[in-house]
Amino acid sequence: MRKLKDWWRSRGGRRFEPSEADWRRARESLPLLAGLNPGEAAGLEALAQRFLRNKALEPVQGFDLTEPMRQLIALQACLPVLELGLHWYQGWYAVVIYPEAFVPGHEVEDDNGVVWIDQEVKSGESWDRGPVILSWSDVEAGSRLDGYNVILHELAHKLDGRSGSTNGCPPLHPGMSGAAWQRAFAAAFDDLGRRVDRGEDTPIDPYAAESPAEFFAVVSEAFFEVPERLVEEYPDIYAQLRAFYLQDPLARLNRSRP
Repeated sequence: MRKLKDWWRSRGGRRFEPSEADWRRARESLPLLAGLNPGEAAGLEALAQRFLRNKALEPVQGFDLTEPMRQLIALQACLPVLELGLHWYQGWYAVVIYPEAFVPGHEVEDDNGVVWIDQEVKSGESWDRGPVILSWSDVEAGSRLDGYNVILHELAHKLDGRSGSTNGCPPLHPGMSGAAWQRAFAAAFDDLGRRVDRGEDTPIDPYAAESPAEFFAVVSEAFFEVPERLVEEYPDIYAQLRAFYLQDPLARLNRSRP
């Protein structure tokens, strides 16, 4: 990550159209993308270029957002829609980037109609029909393959919301069974909740037990970052996500190994 930033500064900090080599350098710096075959890599880079043309990346609080940083965000944001298409991200237009974790400080209305001010420190947010908000320090922390990736998490919320409600069930493809999806996710969600209540170490971030929406976002992170762990603990979830995302990260992981 630092090498890319230093490379950008060595070019004087000016805006430019990234070359094919620039995109390859950005892609190869992300362990998340290891194992992509040449066709997938080219497709992802093309999607990321379109993403940067269609979405405004807006740094705040004086943050210096460099061109390589923009590429890193776009590549990770486009991985979930590599086989779905960029139209799955229609209806919103901006990614706001804070330098560090942030406090939203905006009004929130819960399901019971109670309005309150959100003062919780956050690494990311996804607003209904609004922007995705990211902390760059958490984006950097997500460069390790440990199941934590704030970009994947917040973009999963965007996909989930395309059903009209962020409830853990995005619009499913023809041939997918809504009943099978609900069975798999309900069973795994209940299992994780029991393990969290018992104080056990959990195979995925215990934050997933907060709600079905957070469960979908967290297992999406695990699907792309630690597929072996997800297959071992919740094979039915992996199967459903493989059918939804039309990707098989476990196969890619095995290809990337010596």
